[in-house]
Amino acid sequence: MTDQPHPDQPHRAQLHRDGPHQPHPGEPAPSQPRPDTEQPASEQPPSGQPAPTEPAAAEPAAAEPAAAEPAAALFTWEFATDPYPAYAWLREHAPVHRTRLPSGVEAWLVTRYGDARQALADQRLSKNPAHHDEPAHAKGKTGIPGERKAELMTHLLNIDPPDHTRLRRLVSKAFTPRRVAEFAPRVQELTDHLIDRFAKTGSADLIHEFAFPLPIYAICDLLGVPREDQDDFRDWAGMMIRHGGGPRGGVARSVKKMRSYLAELIHKKREALPATPAPGEDLISGLIRASDHGEHLTENEAAAMAFILLFAGFETTVNLIGNGTYALLTHPEQRRRLEESLARRETDLLATGVEELLRYDGPVELATWRFATEPLAIGGQDIAPGDPVLVVLAAADRDPERFDDPDVLDLARRDNQHLGYGHGIHYCLGAPLARLEGQTALATLLTRLPDLRLAADPAELRWRGGLIMRGLRTLPVEFTPTA
Repeated sequence: MTDQPHPDQPHRAQLHRDGPHQPHPGEPAPSQPRPDTEQPASEQPPSGQPAPTEPAAAEPAAAEPAAAEPAAALFTWEFATDPYPAYAWLREHAPVHRTRLPSGVEAWLVTRYGDARQALADQRLSKNPAHHDEPAHAKGKTGIPGERKAELMTHLLNIDPPDHTRLRRLVSKAFTPRRVAEFAPRVQELTDHLIDRFAKTGSADLIHEFAFPLPIYAICDLLGVPREDQDDFRDWAGMMIRHGGGPRGGVARSVKKMRSYLAELIHKKREALPATPAPGEDLISGLIRASDHGEHLTENEAAAMAFILLFAGFETTVNLIGNGTYALLTHPEQRRRLEESLARRETDLLATGVEELLRYDGPVELATWRFATEPLAIGGQDIAPGDPVLVVLAAADRDPERFDDPDVLDLARRDNQHLGYGHGIHYCLGAPLARLEGQTALATLLTRLPDLRLAADPAELRWRGGLIMRGLRTLPVEFTPTA
């Protein structure tokens, strides 16, 4: 679980040498600004915040050695398409690097695997935004738009122990291996239903028609959102990740609508809650029952928990399915191996393959925000209290010091302790469900549409801009229509 003003044109955050950044004479602007009208919710500050109007310049790290300019700048159009060359440069020359983000917030980027694991498990790095020593221009730019006004801050991505321990214990029952296994038939049913909708047409946008709705409907079922209301959640969620674009402030408005709906749903379920839980009771009912039986879960906490499970529980899976399908379509030999394994009704390569897809081009590019609560060092770099720290999972999972041939996609890779779903006490709670959805989606697509192929040049595909998540905006495909 994963774990931000509206920049009409992201600004370059260069990697600096030994002094404040001065633009090089004739330095070109990014060849093409991102066309996004609104950044994804996980990276966008509350609406109404002004975007920076001058190119952002990062303060140099005091202990950072002199080095050559990187092969690629951060936060450009080209970077969004392929961030891995820039991350390789960072790992080599500036593994813990202070930079200014397009939103204007200054943060440390941690790019090496060993440093990343340390940072993810370091309790001196708090998840609570109250620890951010933020200047006025960065106020409120490190969270989901509208979550403060909607009183949705008390969720797992924003709190530390002991509250984090208490809330995680309450919700973890919904994601046990047994509960996820019981949910498998419903995931398969949803998968087949969505493919049925476009299988006869011979073409589809796999993001809009498949990868996006599958986890939305699955997490709504798990939470206990009535079927007749789930399309509303789909609309709100689509705005939150800018699936189809949207007006400025649309994310915050969607958050507000979702908060109002959840408050009403919690009230209705509390009124109708039976004395004894039924087998497979939905998650919202379980949260209400816990709050009514001594666990001291407030209504705001219950609403925030349901909200973040929906928000974090669908976008990561959208990107896992989208990025994973794209990787298979562009690596025909690996795809062939998987198809042959599936034809033999084997599951081992599918399981290791999904783990490799999570490592190779995972759904979460950077772990959600952390803030130093005291002086500490990461990778030899001193971090001051109040400083934001962003662990770059995508860079850590391509670290050659940890993975052999890290830039090679190998679905049979065994030594694969990737960080795609985090590490430590904030390890993604919904990872078992996401893995189930990813395995089911990929296996069913390849089996039912064996000649599935890209319907666009890979260079023409657009990636959603932003910090936390990494995913395609569209994935057009063609195939032989089926009855």
